[in-house]
Amino acid sequence: MHYQNIVPGRFLRRPNRFVAQVEAEGAVQTVHVKNTGRCRELLVPGAAVYLEKNASPKRKTAYDLIAVQKGDLLVNMDAQAPNRVFAEWLEPRLPAGAVLRREYVYGDSRLDFCVESPRGLFLIEVKGVTLEDGGAARFPDAPTERGVKHLRELQRAAEAGLGAALFFVVQMETMRSVAPNDETHPAFGAALREAAAHGVRVCAWDCAVTPKSLRIRSEVPVLL
Repeated sequence: MHYQNIVPGRFLRRPNRFVAQVEAEGAVQTVHVKNTGRCRELLVPGAAVYLEKNASPKRKTAYDLIAVQKGDLLVNMDAQAPNRVFAEWLEPRLPAGAVLRREYVYGDSRLDFCVESPRGLFLIEVKGVTLEDGGAARFPDAPTERGVKHLRELQRAAEAGLGAALFFVVQMETMRSVAPNDETHPAFGAALREAAAHGVRVCAWDCAVTPKSLRIRSEVPVLL
């Protein structure tokens, strides 16, 4: 996936979850943050960031913050990107006769994707990963009861004989592993391990990241 009209900037502060102040194009700009997670280890004062400029008069802000430089690592932090890049990656790989459905309702949840094929249904929930610690990625960076609910729904689907998978899209390169962040949300880690033990496939792929693009790159080991 590609972005348009990329502008470099320098992060200053984040007044709330939705906006940040960034020095860009010779002034302090108020920009939309496309990730409502904490991102505290990423959005530090002085960090180099990249913005997508959109001058639509319907918008309250003219910029979206989409990526941040963390040392030598460029991290895409657009929360909408994982589903987009996953669909771009998966659709050319679907078997003949299969159809990819988005926002698929199963049980009490709306899961990201369902592959419908002559072989049956395969449910997929996608989670974007932006938290890095010493070359390893972790999820989540904040408690996610919604994530736990999705895992339980996937487990029920697997127990009912359907295909089910949790797919981590790691929004950075060269991570040696992905693991649940038990310190931040132990319930998510417990639910992930239980789901995997009951037939839910858990996998992770990292991404090639540039200021202008995001592309799924290589599979990364998941440590449960």
